[in-house]
Amino acid sequence: MAEKTAGTGEKDTRRVALVTGGSRGIGRACAERLARDGFDVAIIYAGNEEAATSCVRALEGLGARAAAYRCDVADADAVKETVAKVTKDFGPVWALVNSAGITRDGLFARMRDEDFDRVLDVNLKGTFNMVRALARNFVRQRGGRIVNVSSVVGLHGNAGQVNYAASKAGVVGLTKSVAQELAGRGVTANAVAPGFIDTDMTEKLPQEARDTYVARIPLGRLGSAEEVAGVVAFLVSDAASYVTGEVIRIDGGLCM
Repeated sequence: MAEKTAGTGEKDTRRVALVTGGSRGIGRACAERLARDGFDVAIIYAGNEEAATSCVRALEGLGARAAAYRCDVADADAVKETVAKVTKDFGPVWALVNSAGITRDGLFARMRDEDFDRVLDVNLKGTFNMVRALARNFVRQRGGRIVNVSSVVGLHGNAGQVNYAASKAGVVGLTKSVAQELAGRGVTANAVAPGFIDTDMTEKLPQEARDTYVARIPLGRLGSAEEVAGVVAFLVSDAASYVTGEVIRIDGGLCM
């Protein structure tokens, strides 16, 4: 069941962005950047109401209308219901940023079925559910932007992350296919593929592992969520109106 937790303001002429996984990490950085760029922002979160409320307050502080909606993006019915609520509260969505994602790492030979399935359900099927739920909106208004957050792991794989790599590789294929289907309606669909970004997820890594990863990055550091958000902001802007079906790596040169 989708659940709205916060919101403010009257409808206006600002464009509307919907960001999944918007309460923390890359999703929150994207939500805040889009608010700075003049968007009203609805975020979807999985369960951390405190983080979602904090994000909404930050967005309002940046001058945006904002609201948070609790929803499991892997649940197609809940997604459909939530998108209907967002549209009712904000009006038509112009930009969809799919940032919701989880990891359940482990060597593939020992990986439990439920850990494989859940990661694909959230990361890949969740992206599909969101795009499908908003496709009619985009087609009707003959325009819009879709940005899906993949990962460099989806491009080159990573030991111990077969489920995550498969889900993020799937996001790339989904993005390119959607781009072809919706291009004729003025809708662009692109993906970003972050490398090692300084978020809650990477903070859990042992320091030795972090040092090993940093040593492989030509720029010699982890990226920031704000740096990912900057690329997302470009892709949803009018400046990117002729960019579609692309996958942009944000990895400090790791995969060059």
